[in-house]
Amino acid sequence: MLKKIVIILICLVGRIEAENIRADVQSVTASGTSGAYTFAVKLESVETGCAQYADWWEVLSEKGALVYRRVLVHSHPDTQPFTRSGGVVTIDANDVVYIRAHMNILGYVGDVFKGTVSMGFKKVTKALTFPKDIEKQSPLPQGCLF
Repeated sequence: MLKKIVIILICLVGRIEAENIRADVQSVTASGTSGAYTFAVKLESVETGCAQYADWWEVLSEKGALVYRRVLVHSHPDTQPFTRSGGVVTIDANDVVYIRAHMNILGYVGDVFKGTVSMGFKKVTKALTFPKDIEKQSPLPQGCLF
């Protein structure tokens, strides 16, 4: 009986720790011209090195199509939060898009931003559902440098 209780406690602690592993988008800015924007995305993620890190952020259309993905080639355990820029993002100033990050071990866990280049971007409070096959679309990370 005691052995079962210990196993249950270990599973609960592991689940609680897994729920705290996130890759939160904290802010998004865009610069450039219509059809050719560069996005700067500030992320905060729980990183331990290559075993657990945010491996990309991406821009999705309002309908859930992948517009752009910025692959992150290394972990950032000692520099949190961090900002990485990417583009060219081929959207118009009034196109509504979503920006989210991906954790290498858990997938899409964390805060998502929504908005337009012309009006700005804000954190989404409503749960979103996007096609699951997006996670397998290229470009994808080719490993982790450190």
